Amino acid sequence: MTETQIHAPPNTETEPRGELCIRTLAMPADTNANGDIFGGWLLSQMDIGGGVAASKIAKSRTVTVAIEAMNFRKAVYVGDLVSVYANLVRVGRTSLTVHLEAWVVRRQEMQQILVTDGNFTYVSIDDEGRPQAIKREGAPIAT
Repeated sequence: MTETQIHAPPNTETEPRGELCIRTLAMPADTNANGDIFGGWLLSQMDIGGGVAASKIAKSRTVTVAIEAMNFRKAVYVGDLVSVYANLVRVGRTSLTVHLEAWVVRRQEMQQILVTDGNFTYVSIDDEGRPQAIKREGAPIAT
């Protein structure tokens, strides 16, 4: 199995790494019992953004098969503008791993804050939902 590893420098937590893949506003319906944004909602936003990035890289449908190394660093609040950035980590024969970072801009503030990050693995699938080889065109895939 041929695999391409892409090693990104450690995040300095001062600016996002990777490509912006989704941006949304945290709303009251997305809160948990404590009134903070529910971690599952944030995880789903990251998965949506990661799926967009994975499909773009694989040039096919993709499905999530693993989530690892999740770090919930800071709370997300109602009114926060949430942006998810994707950075390619690894490409295998049928799967790829993307490091996702969720950053927020809080109301009345201008700087972005890293709130969550983790590695999401996706598998390229065909029209019948079966794993398929990731299409590679010439040069290795890189971000």
